Amino acid sequence: MIDVDTSARDSVDFTPSALDRSSTFYVAGHRGLVGAAIWQRLQSEGFTDLVGRSSKDLDLKDRDAVFAFFAETTPRYVVLAAAKVGGILANNTYPVDFLSDNLRIQVNVLDAAAKHGVERLLFLGSSCIYPRLAPQPIKEESLLTGHLEPTNDAYAIAKIAGILQIQAVRRQFGLPWISAMPTNLYGPGDNFSLKGSHVLPALIRRYDDAVTSGATSVTNWGTGAPRREFLHVDDMAEACLHLMEHYDGPEQVNVGTGRDVTIREIAETIARVVGFVGVTEWDTTKPDGTPQKLLDVSKLAAAGWSASIDLEAGLRSTIEWYRDNLDTLRQ
Repeated sequence: MIDVDTSARDSVDFTPSALDRSSTFYVAGHRGLVGAAIWQRLQSEGFTDLVGRSSKDLDLKDRDAVFAFFAETTPRYVVLAAAKVGGILANNTYPVDFLSDNLRIQVNVLDAAAKHGVERLLFLGSSCIYPRLAPQPIKEESLLTGHLEPTNDAYAIAKIAGILQIQAVRRQFGLPWISAMPTNLYGPGDNFSLKGSHVLPALIRRYDDAVTSGATSVTNWGTGAPRREFLHVDDMAEACLHLMEHYDGPEQVNVGTGRDVTIREIAETIARVVGFVGVTEWDTTKPDGTPQKLLDVSKLAAAGWSASIDLEAGLRSTIEWYRDNLDTLRQ
């Protein structure tokens, strides 16, 4: 178990402040859902030397290539948003891929960043790091206090390893790196593929396809009873920059809204927004996943930030983006 009192063995003496807008800032995963939103946020905040590489231009699983990239660009700031991600089906079907790929991405980027003395780095994980039956809302200290959700345990273990590496870098090298654990994210640019999407984009696609095809019923996985918290990706991007400028510490910070809804409720909302008037059925032979995942965001609030985008308003903008980009979406 990770020692709860990580501050007792932390070697960092650092007071966070405004980041230099002219310094080189590398966003790993800048074309993904979170990375793209962070990139846009940084641009709007006046950062003038943003660096990003597509997976075709830089394979983060290639250690030599990653070290060469850091030697060439020498970024002062880094956000590690790159990861192999997916929903219950993908995580449950390809656990080796989710464990191996994410470990290699993280270790390569963090090792290279440490070698080149990156001043400020934010590692992004996921709320799935917490035990399946953690007390709700989930506090940061719940990490490693119980069994993980088996449908995504491989991905969770990789992200837990990333948190520990951040803490280790702070102890060994004294670099003021931090970790943030977002709740379920959604928004324009999400992955709507049939096999790899998370629950919210999967529901959007399912109901919108039903409207287009004239289907009179939609079948969703599970019972619809699990409760989930959803955060718009633009809120997440704002929170990331806020934490880099206002928070420092070895413990990961939860990022969410502090409010949750049932899967059934979110399905009903999406059906209404897309205009589906048929019947929703639930396939209870399929797994529900974790019964509830609601993050305690008191640490985030203490750092001076809270979410501002209403769920239904965020859904409407996401559905509009989905419909405008149907021809270019991943299948």
